[in-house]
Amino acid sequence: MATTRTAHTAWEGNLLEGKGVVTFDSSGIGEQPVTWASRAEQANGKTSPEELIAAAHSSCFSMALSHALAGAGTPPTRIETKADVTFQPGTGITGIHLSVEGTVPGLDADGFAAAAEDAKKNCPVSQALAGTEITLSAKLA
Repeated sequence: MATTRTAHTAWEGNLLEGKGVVTFDSSGIGEQPVTWASRAEQANGKTSPEELIAAAHSSCFSMALSHALAGAGTPPTRIETKADVTFQPGTGITGIHLSVEGTVPGLDADGFAAAAEDAKKNCPVSQALAGTEITLSAKLA
């Protein structure tokens, strides 16, 4: 069964001095302010499209990896994934780096790295971002 999730942004003003609010409609978890400065300079308590992509990618990747490991008979105790999304003003998103650390009883480092690489390739967010270079570092805890 397909599902759809929704968020919306209300923006006021021009790009450089304007501001917006991202609202998470489906979950109801609230609103987050967004500005050009929070995207191209320092966050200063505001979010950016890249941070939202990082959140989506790190959670999707963690789910995909956990599912694959469990399916292979080595369910993880813990998976922690960080996604770094790099934005270059004037160019756009130039890359994403996933760093994952896992506690997986019964699995060696090579097996974990291979499972992580497969999850990177097959998680739905990675597939949606296929036009962007995605790199990965994986290690066991």
